[in-house]
Amino acid sequence: MTPSLNPAAPHNLPIFIAAPGGTDVLMVIMAIFLILAVLAVGLLFLRLHTLPERIAHRSHKLQFEIVAVLGLLALFTHIHAFWVAGLLLALIDLPDFGNPLRRIAGSLEKIAGLKPGEGATETPEELGIPAAPADEAGEGTVEVPRTVTPSRLAKEKVHA
Repeated sequence: MTPSLNPAAPHNLPIFIAAPGGTDVLMVIMAIFLILAVLAVGLLFLRLHTLPERIAHRSHKLQFEIVAVLGLLALFTHIHAFWVAGLLLALIDLPDFGNPLRRIAGSLEKIAGLKPGEGATETPEELGIPAAPADEAGEGTVEVPRTVTPSRLAKEKVHA
């Protein structure tokens, strides 16, 4: 006995209707689409989330590490204020106060006859240089500290 179609059923069925025991092609296509859509949205979210860090890294900001930490805090705590703070910090140029101070210190070392980076090693008291006797300072006089140079230090050790 062959099964016959119900007279109310259409004779041309759409392609997405699977035969009994067959593979549902539409479900497989939709599952692949759903996986790709979730991955695409996740990648978009992560690219947007790391935007402040990429901006700070691209422009070589001094505050790059702070921006990166704020981004991680925003990711793990879901507090969006950290992300906004990181974005603002990545967009702002903070002035570099350290470089001019290092240049001033290097110039002072050069004037004192020291090698670069040698000026902050030891104080005169640690070197064994006695302090100059204090004269009675009158009104309007200024006491000038002694300059410690390697050549003067060697002369004082020889005379001592």
